[in-house]
Amino acid sequence: MRLSILFLFMACSIFSCGKRVLVSKMPAALITSNIDTLAKKEVKVIDSSAKKTIEPQKIDDAELKLVTEDLNFNYLKAKSKIVWKTQQNQDTYTVDIRMKKDSLIWVNISQTGITGATGLFSKSNVQFYQKINGEYFNLTYDSVSVIMGFKVDYLILQSLIVGNQPYKKNNSRVIRENENIILKQQEGRINIDNMVGPNRKLKKLLVNDVPTSNKMTMDFEEFTLLNQVLFPFSSQINLDVKDKDNKSVNTLISIKYSKVELLDTPLEFPFKVPEKLLNPTRK
Repeated sequence: MRLSILFLFMACSIFSCGKRVLVSKMPAALITSNIDTLAKKEVKVIDSSAKKTIEPQKIDDAELKLVTEDLNFNYLKAKSKIVWKTQQNQDTYTVDIRMKKDSLIWVNISQTGITGATGLFSKSNVQFYQKINGEYFNLTYDSVSVIMGFKVDYLILQSLIVGNQPYKKNNSRVIRENENIILKQQEGRINIDNMVGPNRKLKKLLVNDVPTSNKMTMDFEEFTLLNQVLFPFSSQINLDVKDKDNKSVNTLISIKYSKVELLDTPLEFPFKVPEKLLNPTRK
């Protein structure tokens, strides 16, 4: 299975359907209120003129809600174009996405109009059917993590799709860096930096896999209004992992979204695999 096909389901963010209303600033009173509230809990103040450092403190879940503004929805449907670039190759894919929040992610990946793979991701496992090659994979997230070179779970995937902070119930250390707030967390083997802009949206997500030193960085850009909430129309993923020879391999994934719908009506998640692939021992 091609690494790029497996990773594409992670390479997602969303923008609103219909009229795009670009918003560069939130109301000053709202920005000031949120930043000032967190200033009292800062881990470190990075200021080139002051050059002062304050030892870290933690914020609790209630205070965390004052920092980020997440997208609330039941079902999501979106279409995107993804460019996958390595030192050797560059490929472009069309990716259709459907999601039931906190439960299920479905993706259909095509190239030049031909469906290459369909994926179904629950909170416990990952299923992929490659129609062209006639291959079916049913993997745990531990197996996916080994393939990708860093820890992957459902919460990380959902975050990459909707731009929400992946781990909420996790005491965070806080850093104020100019106009941004950085929430530093540890979740098992990974360290996470969530950079939140003055508009209360996740601006950058950095995932560092401690045992391997592999890194994934995602930058959310071109924020657009979606149901009165800012949402990233474009994003960039940078994946820096070491291969079997311990050489650094860099991959850049660029994402552009053309349509997204937030729905209350349940969606279908079509995923049909030939019986001979589900039960290869049967004739």
